[in-house]
Order: sequence, then C-alpha cells, then structure tokens
Amino acid sequence: MITRQRLAAGICALLATLTAGVAFPAGAVADETDSTASPKVELVLDVSGSMSAKDMDGGSRMAAAKQAFNEVLDATPEEVQLGIRTLGANYHGNDRKTGCKDTAQLYPVGTLNRTEAKTAVATLTPTGWTPIGPALLKAADDLNGGDGTRRIVLISDGEDTCQPLDPCEVAREIAAKGIGLTIDTLGLVPDAKTRDQLSCIADATGGTYTSVQHKEELSDRVGQLVDRAADPVVTPVATEGTAQCTSAPTLKSGLYTDREEFGKQRFYRVDVNPGQELRASVSVGADREVNPDYGVLLRAVTVHGREIVRGEGTGNGRTDVISTGLRYPKAESDDDNTPAETVCLQVTNSFSAVSGVKTTPGLPLELTVDVVDGPSKASDVASFGLGRGWWLLGALVLTGFVAGLLWGWLSRWRLAVWRTN
Repeated sequence: MITRQRLAAGICALLATLTAGVAFPAGAVADETDSTASPKVELVLDVSGSMSAKDMDGGSRMAAAKQAFNEVLDATPEEVQLGIRTLGANYHGNDRKTGCKDTAQLYPVGTLNRTEAKTAVATLTPTGWTPIGPALLKAADDLNGGDGTRRIVLISDGEDTCQPLDPCEVAREIAAKGIGLTIDTLGLVPDAKTRDQLSCIADATGGTYTSVQHKEELSDRVGQLVDRAADPVVTPVATEGTAQCTSAPTLKSGLYTDREEFGKQRFYRVDVNPGQELRASVSVGADREVNPDYGVLLRAVTVHGREIVRGEGTGNGRTDVISTGLRYPKAESDDDNTPAETVCLQVTNSFSAVSGVKTTPGLPLELTVDVVDGPSKASDVASFGLGRGWWLLGALVLTGFVAGLLWGWLSRWRLAVWRTN
C-alpha cells in the first residue's frame, strides 16, 4: 500500500522534473526553433499624393490606412516578425527620376514594438509618386533570411507611375527566384487599370487581390493576411473537378485548387466512414471584373443526387472572394464491415463576367477537405449533453416527490398531536 509520505515525495519529484524541463533545455530548444522559423511580413503602403483623397467613409484614404495599421499592430501575433515600408512618402518634387526612387523602410522587419511602429505610422503624410516596382524589390530584400513564411502586403490606390519598370514583371522576377515569398495586394480605388495591375502582381506569386472601399474592410483584410503568415504552411494540390459526380476525382483530407467556369458546377468525391465527420469549405475568387450580386453554393449530395447538407455565401461587389462551408457527421454503425459512404461535393457559382471580359480560364477555386473522427457513440454525446440534463431533471423530480411525502407525513403528525392535546 502506498503511504502518504511516498505519495508526497513522488509528487514533489514529478513537479521538480517538470519545472527543470521547462526552465532549461526544453525552453532553450523551443526558443531556438521559433527564432529560425518565425514568419515575416512587410506591409508596403502607398503614401503618394492621391492618398489624401477623402472617399473612404468620409475620411481620407491615408486616415483609413493609418487606422487599419494601428488595429493590425495591436493584433499581430507575437511570433510574427513585422516591418513597414513606404512608397512615395518623402519626395515632394516633380522630378520623375527622383520620385521613382522614393521608397523607404519605415519600421524594420523584426520583433514588433507596437508603440514605436504606431508612432512611425502617425508621421506619414501623402506626398509623392507611386514607385510600386522599386518598393517591391526593396521589400523582397527586407524579408531575406530565415526558414519561416514570407509575405508582402501591398496597399495602394493607383497604378505604378514609374514605368517602364513594370511591377508585374518585378513580381514575376521575385517568384522566379524561388524564395517562397507571397505578395498580397489591396486596391483602394476600384478602377479597371489599378485592379488589373494589382491582380497581376498578386497572381505572379500566388497571392490574392482585394478591392477595398471601406475602413473596416481594410482593417479586417490586412489583419487576415498578417494572421495567415503565422498559419502552418500547407501546399495546395491541383485537381480537376468534373461536371458529374460519377467521374469526379476522389479527394483525401487536404487543400486543393481548381478552376471553375462562370455559372458552372464542379464535382468532387470524398469517402466518409461510419463514425467520421466530413468538414469542407470552398472559396471562389473573382480574378477579373465581374457583375455585382454573385454567390457560391457548396452541397454534399449522395451518389444518387439526394442533398445531405449545404452551405452558401453571397456577395454584392465589395469583395473578390466568396467562401462557404459545411459539416456532415456520418453516424456509427453496429456492423464493423459497413463500407464508407461516397459523398459528392458540388461547387456552383453565380458569377457573371462584365461585357468584354474574357471568361477563360475559369475562376480560381480553393477547396479544403477534412475528414475527422466524430463522436464515438450517440450515448457518449448524451452523457455530456442532453443526457446530463435529463438526469438532473429526474433528480429534481425525485427530490420534490420525497420532500412532498415528508412534508405530508410531518403535517399529519402535527395535526394528530394537536388533536390529542
């Protein structure tokens, strides 16, 4: 039999071991690993003269960008090394050659000091030219080194004014170096030329382009992109859905990319065993000019076409990506030999192209499939959910019944004593 003294000694030894492990070697290794794999992000902000225009919810574009930066700086994950670079922030003159060199690092890429970064952003005033190409080249240099993910987030309200250095070619050059750097772009003015150029920059490195016209949207989108840099890197797998479920590819858990024609549908197959749960999500992006009011529908159907569950999302022209998702738990079977169920995932979009815009290739589609273990038994769910509530209700009813009997017996006894006296 274990004595109290032995038990106490064992607990103390265990605590001492855990404390030593956390305080010394394990902590040192973790710190070293984190420092070499820290994700890096550089926010590249257009501070050209046009950023003083007041069309962002009644305020200037520059004010909206500053607000977005302040909110993002507050929410940046601790593991992310973040920097800020400007373009067009310092030169006030009209000399094109000088203006096209106007890019500077406002805050170096590294461990974030939120106060210092915010102070630096507060000093910005819309000033000069729009040298996007030179700024991207410098930003790529700023992010050199380390094994973590690297991401540039470019916010601009217009085209590059420093041709012939084409920023699209600059982005392609960066991608060709194979340094694993992604460029995401955000456009504050929804004109076709700006959209085409920023989309081209993003496409060259596998990034995303988003048109933003409201302050909250700008803050949310920049925050999402910074957070994404801290996510584990998952390499998407190219696949090709079909028009019918019977010939669709069978997918395992993972991230997949495809192209879908305007207003068409694509099918994919997933096998779900009894006791598992299928979780799927899809995003369809508008990488060219489209008409407003569009949507995406994700359906899980049987091989015979019966709908199991659906998810749908809609848009009205304020965002370039529409996403939706669904979950389907497959109940357990008492028969261990029950085969997996083939679930057909159907993706349908209602995008339509603006007149004169090419409809080929199709729209970029990103599909996430995750098949996980579901609750082991219905009784397990009940014991932690509704079942516990019924037990509590039963206990209350029984307690009330017993209390009523006791109170009745006590009342009759008192009445009998009173009559006797």
